[in-house]
Amino acid sequence: MSEDPLILSLETATLGGSVWLGRGRLQLAARRGDPLVSQSSSLLADIDHCLQVAGVSVAEIDLFACASGPGSFTGLRIGIATLKALAATLDRPCVGIPTLRAVAHSAGPSAATVALLPAGRGEVFAQLFSVSSVSREEIVKPVDTPAHIPPEQLIEKYGGLSEIRWVGSGAQLQRGIIENAALARDFEFADFSSHAGDTRGWMIAEHPENLAANVAALALQSSREGITQRADQLHAIYVRPSDAELAK
Repeated sequence: MSEDPLILSLETATLGGSVWLGRGRLQLAARRGDPLVSQSSSLLADIDHCLQVAGVSVAEIDLFACASGPGSFTGLRIGIATLKALAATLDRPCVGIPTLRAVAHSAGPSAATVALLPAGRGEVFAQLFSVSSVSREEIVKPVDTPAHIPPEQLIEKYGGLSEIRWVGSGAQLQRGIIENAALARDFEFADFSSHAGDTRGWMIAEHPENLAANVAALALQSSREGITQRADQLHAIYVRPSDAELAK
């Protein structure tokens, strides 16, 4: 594989999802999915769109990457099955990136970043990370393990930290609870801006516009470290049982 591999990255863990195609960190094409359209109907068309915009064929892809969960059960199965089929057919390496890790990556360097995604029934998938900048690369390190919890437990779990960067669509949905908890603790609270000079207190960052780009950046780091997978080794991270399993 060349120093700058051609990467196709899929993110189907969130509503709509996204596709990203690039040479190393250089974006050649990107596509956001429609939250109102099933990814089973749109994913292949979105991949084809990116390939056409970039002027490459799928056979030229060096590395396949995808968000491996947690997230939507159906979306993850669609994305991972698609990626595995492409990687296996072309005999290419692939990398599965935990979704919460990619979400944390999107918000930039921070000593304490809590990545949040909706988990249904008002609950969230949550994980704490530290994100450092090394040679213009964001290095994301987990501080704890991913959890599936109600918002109240989220505050109990992380409320003792005086400086937190909250990020992800789950953070936006739980904004009121997070803001009230910050004010109750006399912590500063604000929306995060990458241009802001002061990052004290609790700050909420927007969910990334194209999470597949962050998946690709982390997959590139893994590839450079020689950490890739065969298609048959790629599996989803669910964190909690599916509704069907819970109903049994």
